[in-house]
Parts: sequence; C-alpha cells; structure tokens
Amino acid sequence: MIESFYVKKKQNPRGAWALLCVGLMLAFLPTLLSAQVSLGTVVDLAQRNSSAVKLAEADVQKAQAALAQTQDAFIPSLAFGSGLPAFPTVGFSGGVPSILTGTAQSMVFSLPQKHYMDAAHSGLKAANLNLKDACEQVALDASSAYIELDTVDRELDVAHQQEVFADKLVSIEQERSEAGVDPLSDQLQAQLTAAELRLKRLHLETRAGTLSKQLSTLTGLPVGSITPDHSSIPEIPQIKADGERGKLTSIESAEMVAHSKQQAAKGDSLAWYLPQISFAAQYLRSTKLLNDADYYYLHSIPTTNFSSGFSIQLPIFDLGLRAKAKESAADALRARVEAEQAQRQNEIQIASLTGSLRELDTLAEIASLKQQIAEQQLQSVLAQLDLGNGTGSGPNAQPQLSPKAEQLARIDERQKLQDALDATLDLSKTRLNLLRALGHMQDWLQELHTK
Repeated sequence: MIESFYVKKKQNPRGAWALLCVGLMLAFLPTLLSAQVSLGTVVDLAQRNSSAVKLAEADVQKAQAALAQTQDAFIPSLAFGSGLPAFPTVGFSGGVPSILTGTAQSMVFSLPQKHYMDAAHSGLKAANLNLKDACEQVALDASSAYIELDTVDRELDVAHQQEVFADKLVSIEQERSEAGVDPLSDQLQAQLTAAELRLKRLHLETRAGTLSKQLSTLTGLPVGSITPDHSSIPEIPQIKADGERGKLTSIESAEMVAHSKQQAAKGDSLAWYLPQISFAAQYLRSTKLLNDADYYYLHSIPTTNFSSGFSIQLPIFDLGLRAKAKESAADALRARVEAEQAQRQNEIQIASLTGSLRELDTLAEIASLKQQIAEQQLQSVLAQLDLGNGTGSGPNAQPQLSPKAEQLARIDERQKLQDALDATLDLSKTRLNLLRALGHMQDWLQELHTK
C-alpha cells in the first residue's frame, strides 16, 4: 500500500513543479527580502500603514456624519408602522387599530441649529487638518528613521574598513614587539584599539537593527527588507525662523476645534430662550378587523386619516438648557486656551530648534574640516612611506615613519569621516523638525514625490 502511494506521488507532475518553485524561492529569498527602497516609497507606505492616520481618517468620517446629522434635521424623516390587533378587542381601548401608519416630521426654523451646523462644519475642518497633521508627523518619523539608517549603513562600511586597518595594526605591532623594536605596551594598545573599534561596529549594528525594526513597524514591510537608496533623499531646505512661515496643521486644527466649540456654545446659549418651529404630518389607515371601535364613537371612524401641522416650542423655564449653555461655554474657553498654548509651545520649539541648528551647522563644518585634514595627513603619511621623509640622519632629523603609522592614519581618517556623518545626520534631523515646526512640511513631501 505504501509502495503504490509512492508510485502515484512520483507520477504526479504538480509535485515536481511545487518543489521547483519552493527551491527557486529559497534561492532568491535573500534578494527578495532586502532591496533598495526609495524614501518617497517608504513615506507613502508609512502613511498608509500608520495607526495614527487611520484613527484620524475615522475621526473625519465621524465629523462628516455629525455634520450630516445637523443638516438632516431640516429634511423630513419618514416612518411607517402597523398596529394590527392580535386578538379580538374587548371593551374600549382608546386607540384606533391601523393597517398602516406613516409619519413625517422635520425642523422648520431654529437659530440654535444654524450654530450647531456651523460647529459641525468647523469640526469637519478640524478633523481634516488633524488627518493632514498625522500624515505629516508620520512622514517626519519615516524620513528621520530612513535618513538615519542610511547614515548608519554608511558608517558601518567605514567601521568594517577600520577593523581591517586595526587588524593590520595588531599584526604589525605583534611583529615589532617580537622583534624587540616596540614595547609590549604598543601591542596591547593596538589590541585595545581593535577591540574598541569592534565594539563601535557592534553598536552601529544594534542601531541599524533598531532602525530597521522601526521602519518595518512604520511601513508594514518585513524587518530588514528596506535598504536605503541615498540618491532618493532630497536636500533639506535651509529655512530660517525669520523667513516666510506656513501654518502648522496641528495649530490650525486646534483653532478649528475652538471655533467649533464656540459655535456649539452659542447655539446652546440661544436654545433656552428662542422658539423652535417643527413640521409634522401623519397618515393612518384604520381597520375594523377584530374590533368594534365604531361602537364607542358618535360617528364611524374613517378608513383613511391624514393630519399635519406646525409645532412651536418656546422654552419658558428650563434650568437644564441654561446649565448646558454654561458647560458649553466652559468647553469653548478651554479649547481656545489650548489652541493658544499650542501656538506658544510651537514658538518655543522654533526658538530651540533655531538655536540648535546654528550650533549643529558649525559642528558639521568643524567635523568636515577635521575629516579633510585627516585625509591630507593620510596622504602625507603615504607619501613619506613611499618616498621616505628625506630629512637625512642628522641629530635634528625626523625619524623614518614605520608601517604602523599608515594604519593609525587610516583609522583616524575613517574616524573623522564617521564624526562628519554623525554631525550631518544631527543637522538633517534638526532641519526636518524645524521644517515641520514652521509649517513647510508639505514642501518636503512634494520634493520627495518629484525626486
């Protein structure tokens, strides 16, 4: 029985194709799992996958429904029903059994409702602005993580080069120590340098792993599947706080929320003393099935009945509406204060980012100059090793450089390059934050889509 089953499996061509497909997938799995993804693609995926954006979209839908609810108060609502008797009626019930009942009612005039509509309209604007702000924040987070991962990857390449130079330095010092040219302390110092560089490389790998996980969480892609494309990162505009400003979407949203609550409070303040006019109509199709309702009335109940009219309600004494008006006024005041507080906090953030930007700009310039100096020193060391220092053998002559000088110069030049990359990263992230604080994040997003 087992043999026959084996023969059937062997004759099935689908199994061979399935095994072939699995083999091809396993062969190309490393390529599929890691590929260069542009910054614009990462930002788009992050905005689509973001929980904050989805919550903001739900708030927009809720605000749209709230606006429609306030507007639909002036549109007649229709309802149909039936009151057929289940058993024969005994005695006088006071109601008219009906086959079909239809009612229509709507609001005709209400000044408070007009303010409620304005409040709902402002609430919808606030929800849309909040959605835009959520998208901008996600774009900022994704851009910062992407740029940092790109920098860390470049620093990792430099760190690997440093480890190679450090290993050569350890070999050189070991040979010189065994030959009695250098003391053992120089060999130990070289080993210490190699260990410190190895620790630094491990630290960079940890940072890269954390950033990969962060981008995976933002975009929904598998961990480690995003390889940054440096050419897809546009230059960050060098804007200043005293230049042209845009309106920060979070502040605009807070101001719209405050305006919405002010309109609702105004509507509540009018509701407790202004009249409200409503329209209502009713159709009744009565039945004499299982009842003798006509026996209790002077005239027979007609089969078809219709009535309509206007209802005018004028509040005379209603402390509940008055208390609600006071509550709404307090909510409006709180919303206004929160909007002003958000504006002040944004001004403080702009001042702080502007000060940090000046310092980081200078630090980046210093790091770049140090890297250039280290590169020139490396070229000088290489030239002296190739041609000799040419100073002769007099008492004041400089000693001939040893091979370890080359490795030390190379390690130092790579270290200065890492410092320059770190300084540039801090400068870029601060510029992005200032860009958002000044309300110019849309300029950055447009630059991403045109890159």
